[in-house]
Amino acid sequence: MPYVMVQIPNPPAPAPPAPKRSVPTSADVARLAGVSRATVSYVLNNARAVRISEPTRRRVREAARELGYVPHAAARSLRAGHSRMVLMPAPAFPVGPLYSRFINELQAALSLLDYTVVQHGTIGVHDDEAARAWAELRPVAVLVPGSGLGPRGVEVLKRSGARAVVTLGPETVEGAHALLMDHDVVGHSAGAHLFDTGRRRIGVVVPGERGLDTFSAPRLAGVRAAVRGTDATVTELPLAHDEEAAASLARRWRDLGLDAVFTYNDEYAMLLMRALQDEGIRIPEETAVVGADDLMLGRLLRPRLSTVHLELPSGQELADLVDRAVRDPSASPEAHKVLGARTIRRDST
Repeated sequence: MPYVMVQIPNPPAPAPPAPKRSVPTSADVARLAGVSRATVSYVLNNARAVRISEPTRRRVREAARELGYVPHAAARSLRAGHSRMVLMPAPAFPVGPLYSRFINELQAALSLLDYTVVQHGTIGVHDDEAARAWAELRPVAVLVPGSGLGPRGVEVLKRSGARAVVTLGPETVEGAHALLMDHDVVGHSAGAHLFDTGRRRIGVVVPGERGLDTFSAPRLAGVRAAVRGTDATVTELPLAHDEEAAASLARRWRDLGLDAVFTYNDEYAMLLMRALQDEGIRIPEETAVVGADDLMLGRLLRPRLSTVHLELPSGQELADLVDRAVRDPSASPEAHKVLGARTIRRDST
């Protein structure tokens, strides 16, 4: 049998690697914009102390966009001696639309001051351990929602370079600025409103969700304070945020003998109102209902929901406090009471 010679072609040579594109620098931006590197730095870092014309600023920004240049945050931090990162640990409690709106407003205000807000999740660690985890990121400021940070944690953050530590909670922490949010005013406003409208047997919903006791306990205390010394009674009503739990509470509602309820917030109000109406309990004739947070959905309910409107600081006010503290880290800590409350009467009371 004759042999057949088969020639196997050589595989094609691999294509040469694509040339690496050099990372654009501020010098490239300066050449394209026809300005100095210092001017590029002033424009892109939003320096306020240097007067630069708007056409020049626009030319620098357009050059940076064309080249794909972004400032190097680490290098900028080295030059400034600190970062521009404002760290906000994720709260350990469920957040609603009101809190989310406040955070968005704060982030926008801080960005106009050339800060970057970073939300940080720290699961399973608390107080000093959490503070060490935050300190590893070397933020220039830390905004701590709720309680759980002590003086030692504040010291850990400051030693790592944080120029400002701000707590948002019911009490001050040594060494930190404080925005005091004592939620007893929310309960007091609701309790006083219900008493003034003739209600004397008042229930107060206490959520079963973990982490909300920081807010629910003072709100319950506020209702009790509002009717102290009167003939009114206050009944605590533990309630999980699910339909089955609400239905169970509604089934025994008439046995409780209540003629009003403060539901902690509007979301719990919607949950409980639906369950009460399913049991044939008329609102407000048999039971008046007051929520809190003044959400739009409460106005769409029938009957329209009476609610406690919370008066929070604006994001701009908090951003200004952070900026002042960063600029003067040796200043004495400030403490401001910032939570106000007023009840808006609608159809449910």
